[in-house]
Amino acid sequence: ESLHEIQKQVNDLWQNLLYPVTRGNDTDGMIYATCEMKPSSKLDADKPQVTGQVLFRQGYSYGRLEALFYLDGFPLDNNQSSRAIHIHELGDLSNGCDSTGGHYNPFRVNHPRHPGDFGNFLPKEGKIRKYKTNLFATVFGPYSIMGRSVVIHEQEDDMGKGNNKASLENGNAGKRLACCVIGISNKNLWEEKLPEVMDKKKR
Repeated sequence: ESLHEIQKQVNDLWQNLLYPVTRGNDTDGMIYATCEMKPSSKLDADKPQVTGQVLFRQGYSYGRLEALFYLDGFPLDNNQSSRAIHIHELGDLSNGCDSTGGHYNPFRVNHPRHPGDFGNFLPKEGKIRKYKTNLFATVFGPYSIMGRSVVIHEQEDDMGKGNNKASLENGNAGKRLACCVIGISNKNLWEEKLPEVMDKKKR
């Protein structure tokens, strides 16, 4: 119990230290981040060329993270498998998406319990339009995802049920199609994209 209390105090201290850096003046206590998706430079030419954005929003200091997935460039046929999307440890694109490291796993637990294990997304008409709430990752504090990367994989995430080592590390999600580095942004992109994503969800 005392260890949990110390961890909470450390987390609170971090958040208070970061508060002036991350909070915008006109965002009502919300912190926004964006990730501009680009195909991996190591990708074969016949693979999907995925572009778009993954956007994040979180209320300071105890709000849960929300994310918008606004992605294009998947095959148009509707017989394809879902695609896994994860946060990876490094924001290093020097060797395409291959240099982003493994899954961001600050608590050293098995997949799929990493903070950035977002699960599987099924493209429709070549697009992913998805709004997710109540996520475990955070854009501030000691376990911030700022400066890390979002990676889209070629295959479906087996959610740790593949009975092998890779399943517990990355869900056997296959090659890395596209990636981006997460950075602080203003609220404009979020407000622009949210209506379209929510409208698509209703249809």
